[in-house]
Amino acid sequence: MKKLIVALLIGAMTASVLTGCGGSKASGVASATSDISKVLRVCLASEPDHLDPALNSTVDGASLAVNSFVGLYTYDKDGNLAPALVTDTQVSDDKLTYTFTMKDGLKWSDGSDLTAKDFEYSWKRAADPATTSDYGYLFDIFAKDADGNIQVTASDDGKTLTAVLASPCAYFESLLAFPTFMPVKKEAVEAPADHETNPGSWASEAGFVTNGPFTLKEWKHNESMVYVKNPYYYDADKVKLEEIDYMLSSDDTAMFSAYNANNLDLIDSAPNDELANLKGKDDFYVADTIGTYYVGFNVNSSLFDGKTPEQANAMRKAITYLIDRQIIVDNIGQTGQIPANTFIPNSMSDGEGGMFKENTDSYTYPDEASVGYYPIEVNIEKAVELLKEAGYEFDDNNMLSASTPLTLNYLTNDGTGNIAIAQQIQQDVAQIGISMDIQQEDWQTFLNDRKNGNFDIAREGWLADYDDPVNMLEICAPNGDDSGNDDMQLGLNPTESAPKWDEYIDLLKQIKSEADSDKRLAMMHKAEDMIMETGAIIPLYYYNDFYLLKTNVSGVYCNVFGMKYFMYAEKAV
Repeated sequence: MKKLIVALLIGAMTASVLTGCGGSKASGVASATSDISKVLRVCLASEPDHLDPALNSTVDGASLAVNSFVGLYTYDKDGNLAPALVTDTQVSDDKLTYTFTMKDGLKWSDGSDLTAKDFEYSWKRAADPATTSDYGYLFDIFAKDADGNIQVTASDDGKTLTAVLASPCAYFESLLAFPTFMPVKKEAVEAPADHETNPGSWASEAGFVTNGPFTLKEWKHNESMVYVKNPYYYDADKVKLEEIDYMLSSDDTAMFSAYNANNLDLIDSAPNDELANLKGKDDFYVADTIGTYYVGFNVNSSLFDGKTPEQANAMRKAITYLIDRQIIVDNIGQTGQIPANTFIPNSMSDGEGGMFKENTDSYTYPDEASVGYYPIEVNIEKAVELLKEAGYEFDDNNMLSASTPLTLNYLTNDGTGNIAIAQQIQQDVAQIGISMDIQQEDWQTFLNDRKNGNFDIAREGWLADYDDPVNMLEICAPNGDDSGNDDMQLGLNPTESAPKWDEYIDLLKQIKSEADSDKRLAMMHKAEDMIMETGAIIPLYYYNDFYLLKTNVSGVYCNVFGMKYFMYAEKAV
């Protein structure tokens, strides 16, 4: 997802640790019901950054969103897109106008009516730059009126919603199940006195209005959250759980201990040294996802001061030739990840019913003739050759000369898997005398430092928001264009160390407006090649998502975008 920046990875996020032993409570989370069969106890990550669906930008936050809000569409247990709040969708012949008919009797969790007018408000709010939604750029697919507002209109009776797009968009309906397109209640959002300067303040404490299967009843910040069933949810009759208790922690050892003590029913992280023993057990699951774990350079780092664009490019590319991806997936990932030598995952479709990487009628990528070619195999000689091009000197043993040292600052968040990968890269680059300092931070600090460009090289990752290659391509666009990107340092304040950004932005705009599928595919292949040519992204592997779930729990499911759905879970005791 755009900015759902890898909450899944291998380790969970930030630093709040809860411990406990025995009993029916999730490490200190006080249940609102005494019937433990109606309570699901979960640890996905630590303190969420935002609970306002328009502001959320993490995968763990998206999992909270899909269990407390619902949009026009949702995903079913088979991972298929399905109508949620609509009874009918009509699409014009030119595929530009969508008209949605709302279900009757929809309610907010406070019992008030929910109508198409709530969606009109919510989408316009999320698209408004003043809301500061990281995903506001998603609304650029809409046609705009004379005042620059997106063309979405509710009927006077609130029964239909009409959206007009600027050009056909093959993935538009999948956006309707994405958190940014979920509704929020205007009166609730604008109740806080500071709502204009702090758009998410309305959802910063328990008790805020939702429309999904559960509502937040109790929130002990950095410790726990208690969600309870929403009786006004449109599908409430099928919700068996009365409560979800969340332990907030990034300590995968604490999560695992709580799980083994039967204080948790589900965790989606575990210590790396436990994975070999867990694989194959009845409570160990590996879910397919569409995403890439990668390393990203800050192209504006002082690391490249004094270097020509060609030298800076050579420096970045040299690092990719030193990293042993196979060791990373075999010894650290351990759940069948596939080593990556492209940014766009192998499992991503082409938007026309095929697979992007298999669509080679007019393009073959990657191959050695490709300007963005990245090999899986380690090639020390090639790395040394590239660094020599960048002005570095080496002795006869291919070790950096003391006269031209090179030190990298590697930024990563918590999690045994993330740290282990950082340490492996540290060993890999040391083969030719490169020093690498590992800076380990809690999730919130990590997000802010990465957003502000306080690093040379950082742990990155991307789980797709929707199944179309443009979702990967748009996160690499520089700030200031229509991507809305303020987190990906590849393009922050572009400098001469990473040229051709204007060309890339223009190409991205063409991709988004091109109706001819063959032309669009060719342009997307070209765009990926341009990204890889910069050397600013080093793909390591394609994601999957492992989690542990007690065998007495059924009905939990997830989609390929990393979101977990708990509303139809059942628990036997």
